[in-house]
Amino acid sequence: MVVSFRRLRLFLIILLILVGIVYLLQAKWFLQAFYSWPYKQEMVEVGASYGVDPFLLAAVAEVESGFNPDACSDAGAVGLMQVMPSTADWAAQQMGYDGFHADLLYQPDVNLLIGGWYLSNLLEEFDGDVVTALAAYNAGRGNVSAWLESERWEGTMHDLESIPFPETRDYLRSVLRNYEIYQYLYEL
Repeated sequence: MVVSFRRLRLFLIILLILVGIVYLLQAKWFLQAFYSWPYKQEMVEVGASYGVDPFLLAAVAEVESGFNPDACSDAGAVGLMQVMPSTADWAAQQMGYDGFHADLLYQPDVNLLIGGWYLSNLLEEFDGDVVTALAAYNAGRGNVSAWLESERWEGTMHDLESIPFPETRDYLRSVLRNYEIYQYLYEL
């Protein structure tokens, strides 16, 4: 069998391109372009203050707002962590945050502080279980407690389809996937 020089050269070029693509898809610096981490230092500080993994804060902020501090949902959730103003008012009172008002939720540091505290509070309420705390962050603690008490949902990813809200199922998948990605891509 005779192989022409031209075909051999084409084969080598294609092989080099494929090796380059595989390298890029595994290179953290390349993937970080698609999974940036704005407000990293602020999240590390909030995480340390409230015992919440900063990677989890990053995953929540990425899914909730795409790290947009000016984001506002149709339901009225605001800022990076998409905190509802009524939840923020309650959290601010619990935290002893004097002078809080809902307009402050557009400030990244305030939004992260309130959202981080609230997530910490949910983690505490649900015995450190990240899955149920995240479900409560999205669907409300009352809904999640009711699902668990009625045994409609076991509180695990294995019975995710038992969650009555499709949005919450999708939310859990997205946040937990991004949580793993941020843990892989970044160091503290």
